[in-house]
Amino acid sequence: MRVLAFDFDGVIADTACETFVIAARTYLDLRPRSSLAPELSAAAAARACGALGANRVFAAFVRLMPLGNRAEDFAVALGIVEEGAEVRTQEAYDAAYAATAPAWRAAFHERFYEVRAALIREDEAAWRALQRPFGEVVGMIRRRSGDAAMALVTARDRTSVRLLLEEYGIAEVFPDSRLLDKDTGVEKTAHLRVLRSRVRCAYAGITFVDDKVNHLERVAPLGVRCALAGWGFNGEAERRTARERGFAVLELATVDEQLFG
Repeated sequence: MRVLAFDFDGVIADTACETFVIAARTYLDLRPRSSLAPELSAAAAARACGALGANRVFAAFVRLMPLGNRAEDFAVALGIVEEGAEVRTQEAYDAAYAATAPAWRAAFHERFYEVRAALIREDEAAWRALQRPFGEVVGMIRRRSGDAAMALVTARDRTSVRLLLEEYGIAEVFPDSRLLDKDTGVEKTAHLRVLRSRVRCAYAGITFVDDKVNHLERVAPLGVRCALAGWGFNGEAERRTARERGFAVLELATVDEQLFG
């Protein structure tokens, strides 16, 4: 069986604004006296992406997103911004992560999902307005749902993913057995091992699409086919690295042909 496994954030949906708003609220909850409080308070009140355009912390946060993986990484990213540190490489980011107290990261990670759940419960319309689908990808998934077993491999929570898949009209393409969320494991290698056992195919039969090249580098030794979503949370440096590693670099205009051509 041919399997096409997608990350969600930055691949199926542009969730940068929603992620930042939730991260800002979480950071303020846990560090209300942060020097970033003015910018984070403005972000916390945002009901649409347009309100974040001039927020300097948002711009810095988005630049750091390709280097992380889970919600705890948003605490590290905001800490880097608050310290004014110059972090441009994966090695520098990993050093900053290692220097961050594990208890702080864990507290942020847990609180992040509580804050997201509260926003959905209290103002679902605003929550939905902070993220949008990549229409070309959603259309391709609809058209090709019979040509491969579609799966989601995400560090996001299942509840919010399901809400958005239903809004995009592709929920039925991803049965629960092929929706592997944050509770599956810390690394995407854990997700793909579980997926392989469920679909009973060789790793070589799985194509994994993620927008973060560091994720692809970690799973490549499994033998899966790796493809970088060039429209996601990455830049030219990440796309160049992906090409050097032999990964396909996908473009929105040609994603259908690149994956199925």
